[in-house]
Amino acid sequence: MACLTVLLVLVVLVLTVHAVYDHGDYHDGSSDTILANLGLSGSDSQPPSQYAADFLRDVVPIACHSHNDYWRKVPLFTALHAGCIGTEADVWLVDDDLYVGHDQSALTPNRTLQSLYLDPLMDILERANPSTNASSGISTTPRGVFDMSPNQTLSLLIDVKTDGAATFRKVLEQVEPLRQRGWLSTFDNGKVQLGPITLVGSGNTPFHVVIENSTYRYAFFDAPLDQLEDSMYNSTNSYYSSVGLRQALGIVWFGWFRNSQIERMSEQLQQAHERGLKARYWSLPSWPVQVRDAVWGTLIYEGVDLLNVDDVEAAAHADWTKKKSN
Repeated sequence: MACLTVLLVLVVLVLTVHAVYDHGDYHDGSSDTILANLGLSGSDSQPPSQYAADFLRDVVPIACHSHNDYWRKVPLFTALHAGCIGTEADVWLVDDDLYVGHDQSALTPNRTLQSLYLDPLMDILERANPSTNASSGISTTPRGVFDMSPNQTLSLLIDVKTDGAATFRKVLEQVEPLRQRGWLSTFDNGKVQLGPITLVGSGNTPFHVVIENSTYRYAFFDAPLDQLEDSMYNSTNSYYSSVGLRQALGIVWFGWFRNSQIERMSEQLQQAHERGLKARYWSLPSWPVQVRDAVWGTLIYEGVDLLNVDDVEAAAHADWTKKKSN
């Protein structure tokens, strides 16, 4: 009987760890209080850009990616306040507009890519880059969203959910104002130039649409991290290189990686870095906290470029200094 009880307890623990790979903890901690005055993104009253610029002034960027960012009480701004240098939106093309939501039944008229992300980013960057006289001697290099690190690019990951080509071409159409102002990262005549925003296509985004212009582009691909060997993915056409943790490495029992998993991870990270890509594993555990923190710590130590997180407040307080020496 004692053995059966122990076995049942272990099964429950295993099922719990399995479950958290697909369900996140979206409590944003103290950020809720700080951001309360901004209102709800996507509502009739958008967050005041001046206030947004003020509360971002002392934010130190950290290598985290805000997973399913649009689920937060205040999309985009909560992640930026935590210092995340990547944010993510699931995008659906419906009636010639782009809506943001986890599934089609969750789409609402006031939650669009434009209202939740593109318009607020335009506001922030316009505040950060006021028009200046070229003869004044002031640098015209565009500043990013983080005042403490103005050269840091913010990756805007678009997870396309509807028809790939049509949806991503609509994305390119809607980001045109950012491109015209020189605020998007580009590939131009053989050279990649990072700008304040790096647009990354994922999900159903077709690679051939991203690279259809061989000499100039202002969007990049989310390359499969576990399929880089002998591939054509590199920094001229891709920015992220991502894969699900379990898909790439198998089950990480109770947050502890086996030696074979560490070796496989090292190979994948090396392949990504040789190609100039930012490696990211998604579908990380969010609970129990001890399991989550153990996985986070290992990924940071091994050199993952962006930590895919649901609890951005916890990520802001993680120890980002413990990294393996090369």
